[in-house]
Amino acid sequence: MFSRPLFSATLRQAARPVARQAASAHLRPSPFLTASQMRLLSDQTKQAIEKAVASAPVVLFMKGTPETPQCGFSRASIQILGLQGVDPNKFAAFNVLEDQELRSGIKEFSDWPTIPQLYIDKEFVGGCDILVSMHQDGSLAKMLEEKGVLAPLDGSGSESKEESK
Repeated sequence: MFSRPLFSATLRQAARPVARQAASAHLRPSPFLTASQMRLLSDQTKQAIEKAVASAPVVLFMKGTPETPQCGFSRASIQILGLQGVDPNKFAAFNVLEDQELRSGIKEFSDWPTIPQLYIDKEFVGGCDILVSMHQDGSLAKMLEEKGVLAPLDGSGSESKEESK
């Protein structure tokens, strides 16, 4: 039902910032949709979204693809994940513009009104505003490191092998 574009190699080139202690805890907002705006999420769509969320440790529902984001917030989210050093093998992106059911369904699934939406280990983290805040205060780097989803640093293994000889 959904496509899974690959994470751009250029995004993982940037160095990871040093994690700092989180200044504030991430709080889930109250529901934004009124009773008249809500509709029931079909079982098929819910199962498809659950499968997509479980497809990789880091999942981003966005407008466009990582290589060609179609909105500034999606672009910023991809850039932040690249700066953090997320391993492309542990990342999946889903283009909500390709599927109207996904576009409306993901908002109901997470009870979050905007796209992009980030999930880490099947847990909803937030949208672009939350990502920016967590990136700035260091809590995103800490979370990604704790979850083991960062790409290994280039040459990190070869130096220790040379020293042991």
